[in-house]
Amino acid sequence: MAIDARDAAGFYATALGRHVALLLRQKLARLWPRMEGLSVLGIGHAGPCLHPWREAARCIALSPNHMGAAPWPAGLANLSCMAEAEALPFADLSFDRILLIHGLEQAENARRTLREAWRVLKDDGRMIVVAPNRRGLWAYAESTPFGHGQPYSEGQLARLLTGLFFQVEAQTTALYTPPLLPAPPRRVAGLLEKAGPVLAPQFAGLTLAEVSKNLHGVLPAGRMATARRVLAGAGFSRGT
Repeated sequence: MAIDARDAAGFYATALGRHVALLLRQKLARLWPRMEGLSVLGIGHAGPCLHPWREAARCIALSPNHMGAAPWPAGLANLSCMAEAEALPFADLSFDRILLIHGLEQAENARRTLREAWRVLKDDGRMIVVAPNRRGLWAYAESTPFGHGQPYSEGQLARLLTGLFFQVEAQTTALYTPPLLPAPPRRVAGLLEKAGPVLAPQFAGLTLAEVSKNLHGVLPAGRMATARRVLAGAGFSRGT
């Protein structure tokens, strides 16, 4: 069952949600430290994680139509829209980077969503997929966006991606903080994030995979037409 975009936005407005967003932004910044001049597409509910890049990169936060629209926060440039994740309203090879968060586990058809991401990603581009870890506590926390939809183990996520002509460049984990209120102090959370991958990596809340396109494979079957129609928009404001 997919969570509504407004519920996801509500979670990220809480102390626990802000804590999760901070941890994810730190992890993503280490994976992608330089974003100047790049075009970035966030699919799912990516707005909270795109904020650090909005000044340097051209960002679009796309909410799948089954989740509903989530406006870009007031005063922030770039674009927020709603469209079909299985039929993205962008031409082939449009984006340098794609962030898929609250998108894969919530997808009505995960394989089609990933095929569309492959299509719009540039040949030298990179994508990060963030999904709830099947063994982690967060996959069962229905009060959070991660407790809905299909969770994945690291192996399941890697097999799904490689089967759709992506090359897994790196895999990592995140979110060892229990999904409890109130959020722990930042120092405690930092210690958990450092110790978790060493002591109990299988119990991480999230699994992340950074992938590139496998250009030695065949273009995925069932490719959609490149001309798409945006179904709705929210919080539209283009940056320069």
